[in-house]
Amino acid sequence: MIRGGRSYVKSPPSFSNDAKKLLVCTGNNVSVFSAATGLQITSLEGHTAPVTTLIVVPASSAAQKILCYCWTASLDGTIRHWDFSGPELLKTVDAQVPIYSMVIPCLLSEPQQLDSSKLVAYVSVEDTSLVKEGSKELRGHIRRFNLAKERLPRGDTLKETEEPKSIVISPSGEFFGIHHKCKIHVWGVPSGGGSRNALAKKMTLHHTKVINAFAFHPTERIIAAGDVTGRVLIWRSFGNRKLALASQKKNARSMVDLDNPGVRDGDDAESCTTWHWHSAEVNVLNFSSDGAYLYSGGREGVLVVWQLDTGKKKFLPRIGSPLLYFIWSPEPTLSSVVCADNQIHLLKMPSMEISRTISGIKPPPSLPKMYEGLSSTVAFDRSSGIAALCTENYCVQLYNLLNDRGISEVQVCERNHQPGDEITVVVTAVALSLDGSVMSTTEVKLPEDGIGGLVSLKFWESEPDNKTFTLSTIVYEPHKDAGVSAIAFHPTRSMAVSTSFGGDFKIWVCNSDKSQTEKDSSWICHAVGSYKKKPMTAAAFSGDGTVLAVAAENVITLWNPVKNMLLSVLGATLTPITKLCFVGKSEFLVAASNFPKPELSVWNTSKLSLSWSYGLRIEAVTSAVDSSTFAVLALVPKTFRKSKSKKNIFRGRDGAILLFNGSDPKPVSIWTVMKAQGGSISFLEGDKSQLRLAFVNGSHEYVVFDPSSDDTHERSAIDYEGLVGEEETGDFGYTSLYGQLPDYDKKRKEDAESLATPFISSERPWETIFSGSTLNFPPLQKLCGEFFESLMEKSNSVVE
Repeated sequence: MIRGGRSYVKSPPSFSNDAKKLLVCTGNNVSVFSAATGLQITSLEGHTAPVTTLIVVPASSAAQKILCYCWTASLDGTIRHWDFSGPELLKTVDAQVPIYSMVIPCLLSEPQQLDSSKLVAYVSVEDTSLVKEGSKELRGHIRRFNLAKERLPRGDTLKETEEPKSIVISPSGEFFGIHHKCKIHVWGVPSGGGSRNALAKKMTLHHTKVINAFAFHPTERIIAAGDVTGRVLIWRSFGNRKLALASQKKNARSMVDLDNPGVRDGDDAESCTTWHWHSAEVNVLNFSSDGAYLYSGGREGVLVVWQLDTGKKKFLPRIGSPLLYFIWSPEPTLSSVVCADNQIHLLKMPSMEISRTISGIKPPPSLPKMYEGLSSTVAFDRSSGIAALCTENYCVQLYNLLNDRGISEVQVCERNHQPGDEITVVVTAVALSLDGSVMSTTEVKLPEDGIGGLVSLKFWESEPDNKTFTLSTIVYEPHKDAGVSAIAFHPTRSMAVSTSFGGDFKIWVCNSDKSQTEKDSSWICHAVGSYKKKPMTAAAFSGDGTVLAVAAENVITLWNPVKNMLLSVLGATLTPITKLCFVGKSEFLVAASNFPKPELSVWNTSKLSLSWSYGLRIEAVTSAVDSSTFAVLALVPKTFRKSKSKKNIFRGRDGAILLFNGSDPKPVSIWTVMKAQGGSISFLEGDKSQLRLAFVNGSHEYVVFDPSSDDTHERSAIDYEGLVGEEETGDFGYTSLYGQLPDYDKKRKEDAESLATPFISSERPWETIFSGSTLNFPPLQKLCGEFFESLMEKSNSVVE
């Protein structure tokens, strides 16, 4: 089993002491990447819930830079100590509550005098043990724990908030704090941090706007904060009164009566300066290692460098996505910036040139409601295990599912990232040819105030063994003013079909098939077809490519794609068909309908009849090329998931993958999955000896597994009959108009029983032999025998 597509950007990453490795929180694990190549080296596995905090133990000397130790905290309520060079788990501490953030000040302040018995951590946890369901009591707690123990008691609570907050620590380890609404709460770490009586002193800084991020200066008492309006605030000389040591208080001059410019509510700071460049909220703040510069970033996708003394600035523009974190490495010439599109860029400093990018799967695009459920935004190259996924900023990302790494990107239409931009273009579909050499996309430029609007169909081609696609052909308004509902490629030829809600489909061919040079190849229209002017909603080629199935609303039409000749029409389904798929090279065809009455149906194209159907809402259908196996991704009805007997099975999962074999309506296997809505599935057949199934969920997380193996995955124990039986039933067709027809068979049987007269032999059988209904005569042999016997006289004489 291969899992991937996890987010790299939920928590800030961390560099190793030699700056050669980058540790990244990826779900329940920590992935270790090479800073030189951007490839994953190893991973730390053991947590049972997402890892929220990662702390690399710093080296106290140059000789210790080879040491590779780190601490991790997770929502599973444990804190773990690792040697990530192995990797090896060294210690586990049970905090008994989910941990959202953690800092260990003594690792920064006194690394050379570190006493493991006095290792103190300050953690942000969520404690719901005393909170009633639905109440507004404070769930987030800032607590202090002694990591010398393996099972932690409740600990000292420093602060309570409505929800857990992220803790920020100063590079010197002297201060830590949280931002809460319009305030920054700062604690000074006591010198005897391991002592239970050594309490952390606290102060608060106030602002008029909600604060998004803040950072401590590495050497001076300076705090920088960014708010939701894009302002950057600099507080200088904070905590000289409230956080000063006893020896410092005697020499500290009182600032209560002094004019402290920019300082509000008598805060303990000498001054507060405001800078404003960002047009939206500030998410990133970090000082340079020498404290001379401040780095800030936000939704604009621009990294701004401020000179702290003068306020002058320079920029790293066009990063292309909102910024989340900026992290320095122990090597001053290397840093990293983390972006919301699930990418981590490694920067050469001070030029800020992007030297390497660690790319996860980018998140799916935000679609207008009118396109939700109608778009096909994931396609698969079955031979190489590469998926083409539509992402934000009108891109298609090529991602290797087997290696869990990005390959390339295709910019479907140009767009510069700007915060707050309205969606003006929607990429509604992406499709790949069977060999992965050709890709097709459709995009819709939305009309403005009801004026304009444009539909484009594009064909992209790649070189052999190279997944860098270049634009080959663009067709504007391929179906007049109607949108494209589906695209499908021929399995063996350079041919594709596009269907339209306007009532027609078009078959496209590459003119390289017509003795044109490859350099001049382009895609042209080969044929146009329609059926009774019905909307064409789905299409699929047969396994050998000799038959093209096109859904004309709720009717399936079969065509010869070369001659564009209608071969046959299959019976109507209950609702419009949204997906079609031939089952390998067999005669079976799978059709799926969603609204208003969901249905999964399997048709026999040789007999032109329906084999079986289920009332399931289907998100995706896939079939193996060389076998009669097919699989569907179904959304499980809420009524079925919420039943008491099924809650332990689903555990928050909203979908199921059902594996079928040919025309057998009973599934071979069923797997329950999460985030099924918007998901997709496909068989991967690059390795002929092993058939694998890939599932990409609605958040672009994925799993690749062997559907025939019991060792690589957990099969669900749900009953398939109950799964399809829980669907709501209703009247349709004739019944919806005129009601239920009487049961004529039952009535006819009752009438027959009431009219039937039992046959009884008598001395005068001809008087009763024909009594009763003519439909209930005795058998002919019995009837003739009795009749002729009645005509003969019986003789009592005995012949001697």
